[in-house]
Amino acid sequence: MNVHSARELARVHQALAEPNRIRILKMLEIRPLCVCEITAVLQLAASTVSKHLSILREAGFIVDHKDGKWVNYQLNEHPDPKVVGTCFSHLARLLTNDETVLSDAEKVRSVDRHQLCK
Repeated sequence: MNVHSARELARVHQALAEPNRIRILKMLEIRPLCVCEITAVLQLAASTVSKHLSILREAGFIVDHKDGKWVNYQLNEHPDPKVVGTCFSHLARLLTNDETVLSDAEKVRSVDRHQLCK
């Protein structure tokens, strides 16, 4: 693993230390989502979801981009440090039978920002 510092490694592990952040990453494996879609699936306050997204972005797991009135969040296809990419490959294989992750995935496939974010 090419980790530039112990601080970066700690930031990556800290980002994964919260179950809701792992849920968000698993949701983003399916498709990019906006805050209101993530909020609807997790049933958390928008401010809480925004904080989780900020931590994941700072650790290099996700990127965001503006799409009209929405900001879409998606997995970072070119993560740095490389440890994030290693975590992605492990996460993709983990929790495939987890009831919460499966329920989240079902909700992600049906959630509609046009109905939620008015």
